[in-house]
Amino acid sequence: MAGESFGDPRLDALAYAVLAPSAHNRQPWLFRLDGDTRITVLPDLDRLLPQTDPYNRQIVVSFGAMLELLRMAAASRGYHADTVPFPDGEPYPTLDARPVAIVNLTKQTAATDPLMYAILKRRTNRAVFAKRDVERAALAPVLAEAGDRAGVMPDTAAVKAVCRHGWDIEARLARTHAESVALTRIGAREVAARPDGISLYGPGMEALSALGMVSREAMMDKDSQAHAQTIDFYNGLIDSAQRFVWLRSDTDSRAAQLSAGRDWVRMQLAATQTGLAFHPLSQALQEFPEMAAPFAAIHRLAGLDVPIDRSATRLQGVFRLGYADAPRPSPRWPLTSRIIAA
Repeated sequence: MAGESFGDPRLDALAYAVLAPSAHNRQPWLFRLDGDTRITVLPDLDRLLPQTDPYNRQIVVSFGAMLELLRMAAASRGYHADTVPFPDGEPYPTLDARPVAIVNLTKQTAATDPLMYAILKRRTNRAVFAKRDVERAALAPVLAEAGDRAGVMPDTAAVKAVCRHGWDIEARLARTHAESVALTRIGAREVAARPDGISLYGPGMEALSALGMVSREAMMDKDSQAHAQTIDFYNGLIDSAQRFVWLRSDTDSRAAQLSAGRDWVRMQLAATQTGLAFHPLSQALQEFPEMAAPFAAIHRLAGLDVPIDRSATRLQGVFRLGYADAPRPSPRWPLTSRIIAA
């Protein structure tokens, strides 16, 4: 639907905005069209990740990415998007029914952002990356989108070890693993019925599912082959990383999280234009108690103090970069399903 004209510039922009990356592809946004120019952006509280994202940080970062795509798409049609974040206050420790943002579109001359052309090509790439070095020159346009808020991890091997540790904790801890398994869609039929979460489909997956070799029950059984293969597969992705890039914010306020989402998606769009594959590794940044050791270690590897409260500088993203063929686009709910009545 992106690129079509709906007769309402808000819908034209939102058709691109909903293509933003989001934690576990939850697409946690709802939109209310108020009057002739306003969009009230609301959280879908049924689409949070209470186990792996207990303070909704990743969800708010996802909203930041979505709002940036909305701004870019509106500008491409000649509209300025005036965005007021959290107009009724920042909800903490978790999101509530208050708006995440209010956006007003006004007609004015606006230049199309050069990154606009990468929106439909952007992919979160969960493939094994080629054994090909990523030169600093290739990283330069990616880092430039976030300025001094982004950098390159100096010790790739150490980052791989921490990321593997974080993944192992999430995958073996019953409650966090169960959250991901519950959001796994196995086979084309499940993906079509619920086009969010973690999608596993394609000819090979259909065959394995039909034979009962891939199922949520098998994934939950820590002694099963499916569980072991899941862990080994993701470890292989981590180990294939050619470079790691980090993204930080000066505080961990909700507004800072939204800004981090903007940086995140712009870095990914720049990587897309450069021909780099881009994949966030979020486990070591999660904030449940069992993740404390990887959380501290990944901050130190980025040259940062371990944050002790929301006023401190903290990492908002760690990304593996390399080269791989682009995967198919991840599924999305229709835009109409995200619009609620005024």
